[in-house]
Amino acid sequence: MNVIGGKWKPGIVFRLQNGPYRLSALKREMPWISERVLIRQLKELVADGVVLRTDYGETPRRVEYSLSDYGETLRPLLREVAHWGQAHIDRTAAR
Repeated sequence: MNVIGGKWKPGIVFRLQNGPYRLSALKREMPWISERVLIRQLKELVADGVVLRTDYGETPRRVEYSLSDYGETLRPLLREVAHWGQAHIDRTAAR
């Protein structure tokens, strides 16, 4: 749970399932996270081998984040969590 647990990491990993993201695109998708926290979370995910950071060495700088092969193994887990979340929303809306 230390690898993908916490407040922000599941949301980051969930979005990266759709393909590579640049930092600015992730910031737009997750405006409730400060840039500083987002960068720190991405660095931790990279260090744990869940996310790949690709620096294209271009000017202006272009860096993309994507799921690693190891990170791809989280897809079934994330799918089930999303499924549970939708069922929870439906259950609480019925009250």
